[in-house]
Amino acid sequence: MRLITSTAIALAVAATTAQAETEISFALWGSPQEAAVWASIAEAFEAAHPDITVNIEVSDWDGYWEKLRVQVAGGTPPDVFAMDAPLYPDWQLRNVLLDLQPYIDADPSVLDGVFPVTLEAYQTDTGLFGVPRDFQTIVLYYNKDMFDAAGVDYPDDSWTWDDFRTAAAALTLDKDGDGTTDQWGAWAEVYDMEPFWGPVIWSHGGEVVDPASGQTLINSPEAMAGFEFIQQVWLEDQSMPTEEQLSQYGWDGLLSGIAAMGFSGHWSVPEYAEAGLNFDVAPVPMGPAGRVTGVNSAGFVISSDTEAPDAAWEFVKYAISEEGQSQLANIGLAVPILEDVAQSDAYLEQPVQINHALFVEALEYAHMKPVFRGYEEWSGAVGDSLNLAWTGEESLADALDEAVALGDDALARNN
Repeated sequence: MRLITSTAIALAVAATTAQAETEISFALWGSPQEAAVWASIAEAFEAAHPDITVNIEVSDWDGYWEKLRVQVAGGTPPDVFAMDAPLYPDWQLRNVLLDLQPYIDADPSVLDGVFPVTLEAYQTDTGLFGVPRDFQTIVLYYNKDMFDAAGVDYPDDSWTWDDFRTAAAALTLDKDGDGTTDQWGAWAEVYDMEPFWGPVIWSHGGEVVDPASGQTLINSPEAMAGFEFIQQVWLEDQSMPTEEQLSQYGWDGLLSGIAAMGFSGHWSVPEYAEAGLNFDVAPVPMGPAGRVTGVNSAGFVISSDTEAPDAAWEFVKYAISEEGQSQLANIGLAVPILEDVAQSDAYLEQPVQINHALFVEALEYAHMKPVFRGYEEWSGAVGDSLNLAWTGEESLADALDEAVALGDDALARNN
């Protein structure tokens, strides 16, 4: 799940006290805003546990994983670290994660009220080696000012993908009359399945992957229909900027002010608000198989090499408690894993006035983002192949055949 893609941030927050006897570290990816919230969470935890000090280390997404791999290989991992659910099996199978099941068995109430779907990704045959921290469902974001200027009705829960396509075409404009498009109806990140093409495929009745049988399933007739829809909107209608066009403005079409719609999780809310966008959210449109979106989560894991497992677990337990989750809701980057907190003012009445409840309601029609060993390798193989279709280097059919072949190879290597 990508929250930040900028240059690495190295931030260490340590609130030490004379009473502290145990020191633990918590590493995660995130922004300076997120780092500040985690600092306040650590302070609240330390006030209740004066014998424990928590050091917070925050990096950008790419820098985080690079640093973590080096730390683990060198035998100096953080005590607690953040985990993206699809990558969890790879880390668990390396035997570098502490088995949390004994702690949970000793206090099963720690998981009371947790949305069940957020726990699914962390289940193994022998128990839990991680627990969810928050979750993300994908929704449709839209720029209200662009819709108003074009006289197009805002998206709502009646929209189909055909409605989306029609609106995207109407919102694609040459505003200065120079013969070149400078506003597009939509944009989407299409390399990974999470924000866009996964929900499109599912809502057309297709499936993505079956790790158990070692099969990549994106070349079925139903999945092909979904990819053909993307091709129509993007390449035929030209209602979405190409990667080259987008790169002239930035990496996010909504944030750059050149696209009227986009697909993302709750992680985009703070950045869009800070940029001054007048935006709201609507459900992902319906396809021939109904409305389907995706859900993914970030979680907590504890290093099997930690010298302070009990202290590390106490911190994790606090972070997933009602108090910790309410503080996390203030970040605005994700949805709390506790149902009570997700239905409370701490989450629903955030300063940014949009339909926050939609991200929770979307769980009713959400498919979990695939979680399996080798996901990162598989996703890269599929993404690279599909990109050949989006750049016009190969036909869609040939790109899908290549994606399936390379995806299956990646599954076989990791089975």
